[in-house]
Amino acid sequence: MRAALTWRDKAEQCIYDLAFKPDGTQLIIAAGNRLLVYDTSDGTLIQPLKGHKDTVYCVAYAKDGLWSPEQKSVSKHKTSSKITCCSWTNDGQYLALGMFNGIVSIRNKNGEEKVKIERTGGASSPIWSICWNPSRDERNDILAVADWGQKLSFYQLSGKQIGKDRMLNFDPCCVSYFTKGEYILLGGSDKQVSLFTKDGVRLGTIGEQSSWVWTCKVKPDSNYVAVGCQDGTISFYQLIFSTVHGLYKDRYAYRDNMTDVIVQHLITEQKVRIKGRELVKKIAIYKNRLAIQMPEKILIYELYSDDSSDMYYRVKEKIVKKFECNLLVVCSDHIILCQEKRLQCLSFSGTKEREWLMESLIRYIKVIGGPPGREGLLVGLKNGQILKIFVDNVFAIVLLKQSTAVRCLDMSASRNKLAVVDENDTCLVYDIHTKELLFQEPNANSVAWNTQCEDMLCFSGGGYLNIKASNFPVHQQKLQGFVVGYNGSKIFCLHGFSMSAVDVPQSAPMYQYLERKMFKEAYQIACLGVTDTDWRELAMEALEGLEFETAKKAFTRVRDLRYLELISSIEERKKHGENNNELFLADVYAYQGKFHEAAKLYKKSGHENLALDMYSDLRMFDYAKDFLGSGDPKDTKMLKKKQADWAKNINEPKAAVEMYLSAGEHMKAIEISGDHGWVDMLIEIARKLDKAEREPLSKCAFYFKKLDNPGYAAETYMKVGDLKALVHLHVDTHRWEEAFALSEKHPEFKDDVYVPYAQWLAENDRFEEAQKAFHKAGRQSEAVKVLEQLTHNAVVENRFNDAAYYYWMLSMQCLDIAQENEQQKTEMLQKFHHFQHLAEVYYVYHSIQRYTEEPFSFHLPETLFNISRFLLHSLTKETPLGISKVNTLFTLAKQSEALGAYKLARHAYDKLQGLQIPARFQKSIELGSLTIRSKPFHDNEELVPLCYRCSTNNPLLNNLGNVCINCRQPFVFSASSYEVLHLVEFCLEDGITDEEAVALIDLEAPALNKGENKWQEMMTDRILLTKIYDDPFTAKLSFEQGGSEFVPVIVNRAVLQSMSRRDVLIKRWPKPLRWQYYRSLLPDASITMCPSCFQMFHTEDYELLILQHNCCPFCRRRVDESNQ
Repeated sequence: MRAALTWRDKAEQCIYDLAFKPDGTQLIIAAGNRLLVYDTSDGTLIQPLKGHKDTVYCVAYAKDGLWSPEQKSVSKHKTSSKITCCSWTNDGQYLALGMFNGIVSIRNKNGEEKVKIERTGGASSPIWSICWNPSRDERNDILAVADWGQKLSFYQLSGKQIGKDRMLNFDPCCVSYFTKGEYILLGGSDKQVSLFTKDGVRLGTIGEQSSWVWTCKVKPDSNYVAVGCQDGTISFYQLIFSTVHGLYKDRYAYRDNMTDVIVQHLITEQKVRIKGRELVKKIAIYKNRLAIQMPEKILIYELYSDDSSDMYYRVKEKIVKKFECNLLVVCSDHIILCQEKRLQCLSFSGTKEREWLMESLIRYIKVIGGPPGREGLLVGLKNGQILKIFVDNVFAIVLLKQSTAVRCLDMSASRNKLAVVDENDTCLVYDIHTKELLFQEPNANSVAWNTQCEDMLCFSGGGYLNIKASNFPVHQQKLQGFVVGYNGSKIFCLHGFSMSAVDVPQSAPMYQYLERKMFKEAYQIACLGVTDTDWRELAMEALEGLEFETAKKAFTRVRDLRYLELISSIEERKKHGENNNELFLADVYAYQGKFHEAAKLYKKSGHENLALDMYSDLRMFDYAKDFLGSGDPKDTKMLKKKQADWAKNINEPKAAVEMYLSAGEHMKAIEISGDHGWVDMLIEIARKLDKAEREPLSKCAFYFKKLDNPGYAAETYMKVGDLKALVHLHVDTHRWEEAFALSEKHPEFKDDVYVPYAQWLAENDRFEEAQKAFHKAGRQSEAVKVLEQLTHNAVVENRFNDAAYYYWMLSMQCLDIAQENEQQKTEMLQKFHHFQHLAEVYYVYHSIQRYTEEPFSFHLPETLFNISRFLLHSLTKETPLGISKVNTLFTLAKQSEALGAYKLARHAYDKLQGLQIPARFQKSIELGSLTIRSKPFHDNEELVPLCYRCSTNNPLLNNLGNVCINCRQPFVFSASSYEVLHLVEFCLEDGITDEEAVALIDLEAPALNKGENKWQEMMTDRILLTKIYDDPFTAKLSFEQGGSEFVPVIVNRAVLQSMSRRDVLIKRWPKPLRWQYYRSLLPDASITMCPSCFQMFHTEDYELLILQHNCCPFCRRRVDESNQ
């Protein structure tokens, strides 16, 4: 900072006060009893103002009126002491008064005292000047107070002091702020005006005077200062704040508020402030070092870490010594002081290690890098000499000498070239080794080499930025300021007091290199920063120049995979020995869309086929035909085929079909016609084709079938003679009659017809027909598998009625297999009996499941009682999947209790206690278990079953199962109510065939007298005993009664002949099973047997069930079907 005197004048009397007009054009001065008005631009006295009879001590320029408009007169208030000075806050709400007795009184605009500041020193330290900080950026109003106790103090509006008193060592007469409040002017008995920071740190002197300074003010919004002295001298100064800064690569350090240093990262825009309390005179920055010179010391800072983005500095060393220097440079371990012709190298401890004395004044100095402790300095002198100095070497090296003084210097990244800006604003570039002047450019005030590119530099001057690459012409663009650095695509520019990083595209120099086909150099420039369009242009130019390495890098940058694939394929071909550059260039032209040029090169290199492929792929068939001329017919056919492909792709299928047919591509024509459903076109193609062309004809038939035209498909298969395909056609379209007819003529297709027919029947629940079809096809095992899967599904889905039906079907299937296959006979008969048993079990469980799951019962209690007993006796060995013992016992318990079988009910409840009971039954079973205890421990005798063979009453719970405990005769149950039927099974004596037995039974026995053929009935203990006198069968029953092992009733021919046909029921099982014979002991009680499943029913029950279901409830044989 320095002060330049603009003008000076002298009045006859003491200058007590002065004031600027708000726009700064006039200066009003109080000189004795007169007011003098000056023009601030040149110091001309505009006019003296008279009218005051006494001395004028204070003058001010009105801004917004003299007092409040709502007040009619000026209000007056008494104070305890003489008022020496006053100042209003920015908002005009408070007035600070400085008193002669050392007190500061802060009052509101009504004159009421709000704050009273009593200072140390009292009356011995009169307040001589006060001023509020005009800055609107401060959070609080700050009052500066200067007293004749020679102190400067700062207070908040609340009266709280900010910091400590600052000693001045003179009596202050005036204090005033700059317009924005950043600096303070202070004048007094020391006969000079001093500049302070807003915190009270003294920065320097603004003009020394010959007498006391009574007043000093700053021109609004400027750096001009007016000073008034006791001897009448009026001085007008301009303050010049010089830029104190330093730059190293992308770090820029500069002074702020005269005492602070801000370090700015020009790339990331990060800033860090280093606060100081003294004037910053010089700044130097290098790598991780920062040096700050203050009036009495030099501080050396270092970064906390080696991270390139770290912005935190700490003090490394402190040199407490006053230095006078023009320039300051810092290195890794040294600081360099430049004073006119002298350079001094000091260690960080302040020890002078080395000194150089130059021939002329040093105009420019810069660190150009090097190992720590051995850095190199580039020095430019006023006499034009340019030297290189190493900090560890006392001898300076002269690089070159020119005739004009040096203003700015920079060395290229490889240290091979030197750029100099001289005092004539000329930029000169030299080769350091040969001292040769390479080129020079006018209108330069600063220069910088690009740190990432050896051949690029930029220089500024005349409001333009100039970029020069190699020896190419300069590229210009507008730019205000000085260029101080050039890194990649960023140029660091100092304009005024601010440093900025400007992104400059390197397009112009890149194109300069491209014009000369210098692709590698152009790529280096592009890497510094160009647009995507420039990258693509570089890639294309390099590709056309067959500079594949550069092209690959450039295309990678713009992520163009298409061209990268092309380059990769060309490189692969070159590895395999191909080196025809014309062919490579033709491929490049084809990719670029220069098709005719590519075709010419293909033809020139002897690859006409590639040109033809190119035109075909591009659908340029007219060009392809012109190129082909009257060539090979194969090529013409190929061209037609490609044209047809194109027509297909652009959704012109009819044209494509015609072209394919003309090119002989029948398959593709058929595919398009079929996909579009053009049956007429397919018929036309199929009838034109020769029967030897099996593949296209088969394709036609396939599409006929797909398009639901089986007649045309059959015609086509017949033309080809493909009978197997014809069979499959009939099967797939379910045209079974035609399929059966074909299989009869050609038995080898029997499996192909009957297996899918059986599967179709099974899928449509026509199982009997399906079984027949499977048998006809010889696929019994598949029939069994289908039924087994259906059965399993029915059980899993709780469709127990269906499961019973499917198991019955399975049993009959196994019986059929046993009949036809002797090897599997034993196994299939075992399965037959097992499946019959399961069918009956699931059939009865269906009723129990409905009882437990549904809210209403469909059966009488006696029926449910019999069913649950039957099921419980049938589950003695194992429980089939899906059948619940809990449901069975629960039903038995409930119905037993309802019918008076309390003993059986108690047994059922006891059994339930050992099983896992569902939550929905829990409460009911617990309650039943308790209530049954209150019932007598016996069963209702009417419920006890009777064995009709031995007339034995059997217990309700039979450990042997569903057989008599006395004679072991199996009970025969009604398939509806599951009561024990009055039937006894008998067997034929050896030697009697089933046919003979039936014939004997059918013979009518001789008629007997009514007296001889009578019944005698006796009721003893509720057991019905029936004896038939003179009946051979009854005699057989009584003879074999009471055996411990089961002995069947065996009858001879005489007994058979004595039987009546209506008393005998025969289960006529197919081979290899034997027929079963049953004799009814109560002929008047009619029993009906289903002719299909041989289940027995009371005739009335059976007729009712037939009316309900129109079929047998067990085997689902319909009424209208013939007996089997």
